[in-house]
Amino acid sequence: MTRFWYTRRGLGGQKGFTLIELMIVVAIIGILAAIAVPLYANMQARARIAKAQADIRGLASAVSIYTAHMGTLPSVLGLLTAIATSPQNITAGPFMATIPTPPSTAWGAAYNFAINAALGTFTISAAGDGATVSAP
Repeated sequence: MTRFWYTRRGLGGQKGFTLIELMIVVAIIGILAAIAVPLYANMQARARIAKAQADIRGLASAVSIYTAHMGTLPSVLGLLTAIATSPQNITAGPFMATIPTPPSTAWGAAYNFAINAALGTFTISAAGDGATVSAP
């Protein structure tokens, strides 16, 4: 077995890989990279969408808790980070430590908060990476 590694090969006894062998290895690496890069980019986009969904669920919960405490919907999401005093003079909060930011600049600078005062409902939404996420 050891004789195989120590036998003389080719020109002047030089050992190493041939150009064809190296080209085959480079081609295999290129094929693997061509498969892996799109999969990696897809996983990143799915992770950003999942982060946006989690953020919006957390914001929706905080808005619901604020509404239960105050009796009205907050006018802006920034009110969730402050201490609030209800009409019954009961203080509570902050309902969130900070307002989360969207996962990337493609999602915009902040989550959209819309109130339907007539129905007493709200919607928190964001769009990016080819997806739109909203709650409730």
